[in-house]
Amino acid sequence: MRVSDFDYQLPEELIAQEPLAQRDHSRLMVVDKTAGTWHHTTFPQIGAWLQPGDLMVFNDTRVIPARLWARRVPGGGKVEVLLLNPLGPDRWEVLVNPGRKVPPGQVLTFGAGGELTAVAEERTPFGGRVLRFNQEGAALRAAFMKLGEVPLPPYIKRPLTDLDRYQTVYARTEGSVAAPTAGLHFTPELLAKLEAEGVKTGYLTLHVGLGTFRPVRTEVVEEHKMHAEYFEISPELAAAVAATKAGGHRVIAVGTTSARALETMGQADGTVRAGAGRTEIFIYPGYQFKVLDGLVTNFHLPRSTLLMLVAAFAGRELILAAYREAIKERYRFFSFGDAMLII
Repeated sequence: MRVSDFDYQLPEELIAQEPLAQRDHSRLMVVDKTAGTWHHTTFPQIGAWLQPGDLMVFNDTRVIPARLWARRVPGGGKVEVLLLNPLGPDRWEVLVNPGRKVPPGQVLTFGAGGELTAVAEERTPFGGRVLRFNQEGAALRAAFMKLGEVPLPPYIKRPLTDLDRYQTVYARTEGSVAAPTAGLHFTPELLAKLEAEGVKTGYLTLHVGLGTFRPVRTEVVEEHKMHAEYFEISPELAAAVAATKAGGHRVIAVGTTSARALETMGQADGTVRAGAGRTEIFIYPGYQFKVLDGLVTNFHLPRSTLLMLVAAFAGRELILAAYREAIKERYRFFSFGDAMLII
């Protein structure tokens, strides 16, 4: 399977540069993957396609200020550091730019007074570095919060004045370098309305890292390797999924990150195991879904693993046709864009 099979042409003006004034005022394309049809509506109407007893599963991860700026010691050259995964109380896997300037043994200093320092210990298989900091635990977290900034995707060119708009309203578990953007459309009021209509909600955690947004650089889809991301599924959520399936209702993932975590722990009977760990699951057409019955998602970049996952769930030809329709109807694309419900 070729990566070019997941390409499409998007006018640049359709890339949403900022969130709408109100979270849930986005448009919604509802795709019926069995009938091969779609319907245009608005996000507050999503409940019309849900049923009492359905379970919506959200990713409660919270974006951290994962981009930091450092200086090399000696030399003073500027280095961009993107935090990816904690490896211990004082060690992190990171991306560095320019990477050639940060060999193993390089010392980096952060902040005007050099209050935080780190040593590059080794290179990682994905071209990053392992940094050991001079602080650990709560003190290191406080330093990140003070010195870091929330990294926005490179296709967003305008500064975001309200960084809370790059968090979901239910975000609580810190650890992501990017938001699970399908959840950005939900408001407390909409969640309460769905609950009143009998739709169940559950939460898991998957910390969005390099695995979710790393470009596919191979020409053959099957040759791409995902970067591991940390996830947790609680016994309560596992029980809720089992009860939903037993009752003949649907499990609907909110976002591709929720989908990947559920499928990582999915069982042949449609239930999930509780647990925590790191997932490298790569879902592309041909994958047999175990848990998912529905998916809320945004419109994704061409040639991306996210688009491949959506195509695996609904069918490549149907999804590419729906994307062509969305472009014709001037939907807004990517992180701050409009949404799709696939059922």
